[in-house]
Amino acid sequence: MSGQNVSFSQRKTKRLFRPNIQKTTVYENGRRVRRTMCVRCMKTMAKA
Repeated sequence: MSGQNVSFSQRKTKRLFRPNIQKTTVYENGRRVRRTMCVRCMKTMAKA
């Protein structure tokens, strides 16, 4: 996703909104597996 940085003087420059990717350990089929996933996905998995 893209957007704009807006400075105090209201100048606008292009910027990107990137997903918050983290390395984490999750359990899959009873085994611990290291994955890189976004924090939103981690929060969704914590709910389940």
